[in-house]
Amino acid sequence: MIKVDWQIIDTVFLDLDGTLLDLHFDNHFWLEYVPQNYAKKHGISTDQAKKQLTALYAEFGGTLNWYCVDFWTQRIELDIRSLKNNLSHKIAIRPFVEEFLQMLITTNKRVVVVTNAHTASIDIKMKKTGLDKYFHRIISSHQFGMAKEEPGFWQRLNQEEPFKKASTLFIDDNLTVLKSAEDYGIQHLRAIRMPDSKGPEMHTEDYAVIESYQEIM
Repeated sequence: MIKVDWQIIDTVFLDLDGTLLDLHFDNHFWLEYVPQNYAKKHGISTDQAKKQLTALYAEFGGTLNWYCVDFWTQRIELDIRSLKNNLSHKIAIRPFVEEFLQMLITTNKRVVVVTNAHTASIDIKMKKTGLDKYFHRIISSHQFGMAKEEPGFWQRLNQEEPFKKASTLFIDDNLTVLKSAEDYGIQHLRAIRMPDSKGPEMHTEDYAVIESYQEIM
């Protein structure tokens, strides 16, 4: 673990899914719940549905479409918004996240969620968790028309939400996104060890890792 020098940090960018929220909801939704409903709709087995959907997921992974509720609603002919609402009881905040966010607010940091999540997903998750009260702003990559994995995203973000690269902390569970932020010049980066509480630990390569938010407060 590498401690954060809070004296030099003035802006904190935070991912949502897998970073502030347990990624188990999203993994279960896309890998289990959607295939179950897809199988029912198309009259195929769940295993067949998983194979078909896995191929589609691979095709669009890392693109803005992968994160788009409207895209998947049209592409697989399922009402993704309704399905997410049906499963919203599984949405969970990661341990010590609220205490961490309270600390950021009381120490006068600017706290901004920067997420690839579609606005429909954000609305469902904020309604369920109430975390939005801690944020100065929530920015979805869909507002810019490009995912966080894309180099142009960070320049666009800096225009929309000005920040200094040397005094900004960015926390994300996606290593490709962290690399994109690093290439842009953001100097303080943290990965998440276990984005899905029921999944395996993530190999975080050379990025400093957060085991628990309690340790960096």
